[in-house]
Amino acid sequence: MSRTTAADPAIAQLSRTQQRLATTRQLRTTGLAASTVASRCRPAGPWQRLLPGVVLIQTGEPNSRQRLLAGVLYADPGPTALSGTQAVLTGESALTLYGVRGAAADHADVLIGPRRGLRDRAYVRLRRTSRWPPTLVVDGIPCVRPVRAASDFAAHEPSAERVRAILATTVQMCSCHPEDLRAELRASHALRNPAVRAVLDELRAGTRSIAEGQARDTLLAAGLPHPLWNPTLLTPTGTFLARPDAYWPHAGVALEVDSEEFHLGITAYRTTLLRRLLEAHGVDVVTAVPALIRDHPAELVAAVRTKLHQAKSRPTLPNLIIRPYL
Repeated sequence: MSRTTAADPAIAQLSRTQQRLATTRQLRTTGLAASTVASRCRPAGPWQRLLPGVVLIQTGEPNSRQRLLAGVLYADPGPTALSGTQAVLTGESALTLYGVRGAAADHADVLIGPRRGLRDRAYVRLRRTSRWPPTLVVDGIPCVRPVRAASDFAAHEPSAERVRAILATTVQMCSCHPEDLRAELRASHALRNPAVRAVLDELRAGTRSIAEGQARDTLLAAGLPHPLWNPTLLTPTGTFLARPDAYWPHAGVALEVDSEEFHLGITAYRTTLLRRLLEAHGVDVVTAVPALIRDHPAELVAAVRTKLHQAKSRPTLPNLIIRPYL
């Protein structure tokens, strides 16, 4: 059992506010001797050194948020730390805190200034920048905004499929406008990557999910006419009708990509309701699940081509107000 000191109340306060983490500089500020820190961080002691200069004030493994916060603390030299002006979480690890599906926290990507002398340690990857971003505090951890986090992720991710998945999900879940994302991608030079440019084209066209992006690729490769992606359809009186995933105004044909994330009964009910609503206003609807788009793209092409061909014999088109995705 470690000997108590006069510094322990201040350390307890630090522990409560920083997820049981502290820098050695902070511990010295409380008056705790360096020798006491070393003693408590021995293999059998109650603390552990998680990273150079960062102490975990507990036994046992750190959780994912403690690991991320420790990465920022490692890179922040300030006496108070976590100011968001010296070190801030970015990339995929920051996106996990925003709840972006598919993002992982295996590493802590931390932005620092361009001339800092630090180097990567353990799971911490340092990203130097001269464009210091606005920051937010998420779960007690200074983070960049979702668009910057997604841009920094895309600038370093080699997998085109992961870039597509993370960027599309960030736009969808974090209410990011594709033009804001485009500005960040341009500033970070991520647009030099053809895969990033392709995904951005999809998002700017209006696609908002991985399946929609795959559907767009499939339909364009088949030479079908370009639809509007995610337009808003209104009745002639201006009442909201629907926002289909794709719509061909010249033919009155809509495409709905069903989600497989929900219970089958809920998905079927939603699909049936939307189809009936659109068909009541003269719109022909093609529905497709992500598995069909991914594994049987020819069936999607055939279904859409058939609907577009049938539309040529229609006497009139649906009387709707169409607002393209902005």
